[in-house]
Amino acid sequence: MARKLTSIVASLFLLAVPGISPLRAEGPAPKPAAASLVVVKPILSASATSSGQPIVLPQKDVQVIASTYDIAPGAVLPRHKHPFPRYAYVLAGTLQVTNDDIGKTETYRQGDFILEAVGQWHHAVNDGPEAVKLMVIDMVEKGKPNVILQK
Repeated sequence: MARKLTSIVASLFLLAVPGISPLRAEGPAPKPAAASLVVVKPILSASATSSGQPIVLPQKDVQVIASTYDIAPGAVLPRHKHPFPRYAYVLAGTLQVTNDDIGKTETYRQGDFILEAVGQWHHAVNDGPEAVKLMVIDMVEKGKPNVILQK
């Protein structure tokens, strides 16, 4: 398996380097690789949640769940918490999130990345004129939920 992975990585490297072809060592230089047409724009690099907690991954049987959320204008997300990491990217709209445990309110807009607090009560509201669209990624222990609503 390691040898196969090394071979794949080496092939990708050769394809990404202009002027080097894994199929021939001499001859005319190939056209720029498709990789040169890809632009990578970092959105976020962080090691702590929105409330300053260090990011800690589940310790056993990790399951990744990706979802989209559409939150209508005026909608209120009830007070809840997450036992595991949850990450969200705001595709559209504006969402105001209040962390009730630390008394901090933040507003997230299109293009923002949210590192939600873990184990802290919070709620959110879409007080803008358009729907909020989120792409959400949860990292949980397999089969366990990542939202606990306050009773």
